[in-house]
Formats: sequence, C-alpha cells, structure tokens
Amino acid sequence: MQDFTNKVAVITGGASGVGRSIAFNLGRRGAKLVIADVDKAAMDATVKDLADDNIESIAQFCDVSCADSCEALAVKAQDHFGGIHLVFANAGISSGEGGSMWEYSDKDWQWGFNVNVWGVINSINAFMPKLMAQNEEAHFVVTGSGNGAFLVFPDQPIYTATKAAVQAITENLYYQVKASGSPVKVSALFPGPHVVDTGIFNSDRVRPEKFERVSNVPDSGIHSVEDMKRIMAQYDMELETTHPDEVAATAVAGIMADKFWIKVMTDDGIAKMRARLEMILADEDPVAQSV
Repeated sequence: MQDFTNKVAVITGGASGVGRSIAFNLGRRGAKLVIADVDKAAMDATVKDLADDNIESIAQFCDVSCADSCEALAVKAQDHFGGIHLVFANAGISSGEGGSMWEYSDKDWQWGFNVNVWGVINSINAFMPKLMAQNEEAHFVVTGSGNGAFLVFPDQPIYTATKAAVQAITENLYYQVKASGSPVKVSALFPGPHVVDTGIFNSDRVRPEKFERVSNVPDSGIHSVEDMKRIMAQYDMELETTHPDEVAATAVAGIMADKFWIKVMTDDGIAKMRARLEMILADEDPVAQSV
C-alpha cells in the first residue's frame, strides 16, 4: 500500500504510545482514523489532538479482551467510513510481575493472556471477515515483541509467553491469508530496536477490578521507563530507548513495502538471536538474555 489518502485505519491501543504515533503518521498522509482504547480520557484527548492537526478521526471504546467489544468496533468503523483498509491489533499490557513465576496469581496470567493474546484473536475474528469480503487492498498489522517472538527474557514470563503466542498466531494468519489469494496483507510489527518509551510499564492504570493485583504477589518495581533507567543506573548501565514516533515511521515504511517482518534491530539483538539459534541446534542449556 503506497497511498494512504482516504484509507481508513483502525488502531487498538490507539490513545497512547505506538498506537497514537501511528495515528498521527497515517493521518498526516491523508488517512481517516478510528482510535480504539479502554482509556476514554486519553482516547478523547487523542481525537482532539488529531482534529487540531486537521486529521479526521473518531473514537470508539474497545476492550480487546471482549469479543463483542471488538465486533462493535469493526461495525462502527465500517458503518461510519464505509470500509476498512488498515487494522492495527496493537493493544497490549505488561502485568508488572516480579519474583518467581510460581508466586504469581491466576489473575496476573489471565489478564496478560486476555489482552495480549485473546485481544489479537478477537481482533482477527472481528475484522478479517470484513477485510476478506471487501476483496481489495488492505493490511492487518499485529504488534508483537522480540521478547517472546525471538528471545526469552527471564524477568517477564507472562509478557514473554503472550508474545510468543502472538507471533505464532500472526504467522499462521499470514500463511492462511496468503494461501487464499486475497489481496489482504498481514504483518508483524516489532517495536524497537530499543525499549520503547511508552506507558506499557504502567499498565495497572487500566487494570480491571476483576483482575486486581493480589497484595502478596511480588511487584517488579518497574512502572515506567524512568524506573528501568534508575534500576539499570545502579549497576552503571545505561538504558537506550526508542521514541514511539520512530516505531510508527518503521511501521508505515514496512506497510508500504508489503513486509511481513516489520522491525529494526541492533547488531547486539541480531547476535543474541544467532546465539539462541545456535544454542537450540547444539542442544545446549538455555542462557538467560537481557534487554
């Protein structure tokens, strides 16, 4: 897809971070936007900011862990704009787990999988039938993570497990859509190459009451990128970060090039991937990786 003029883009998790940056990038290229989120205040603020930039958009509350909410989003987008051309299954959370995984509560696991995994499944089920029925150029983009898809960082078991599942789902979706001969494209977006400066570390701000954190479960102590920087500074280490606008630029460039793998990687990241593959092929014991 080369021209985004009057194309309709639906973005879950569109009120902040990478989703918000994608909205502005596409909007400035002429796209019309549907901003979906569970944070109503942030969603309304984003739509207002887009309007101030002369970008047409609407807001729609969407809890991606709920199939009916995703279906309502798809219907609203199609009814309002008459069609859908880009879908970003971008909503995601980090449950902020700390300590040993056998100490986590069921609520931590359920919340992580409900949003990160079922959120993608629900988005696929809501939007793919409509995209396929249109039988025209369209793009479905899933936000994944190198933590889970490529590597396994030992300090985030829930997040890593969800993103491993998301990658398997995304690749299978790609294979099936391609085999169908449909003009719809599927892509996997990997924000980076460094830790992206977003609010994902403060996901508790949108944590539902039914998944309220259990008081005796260890907390990671990391609720922002600044927390990560502070902790790493204690070990004389510096945390490199990536701005969400950079991820948005990478995403749009990848869509324009019809890429499946949309990513930017550092030499260190590539070396870690190669080392992991060599470890697997050599039947060696796992070696913990870090950011």
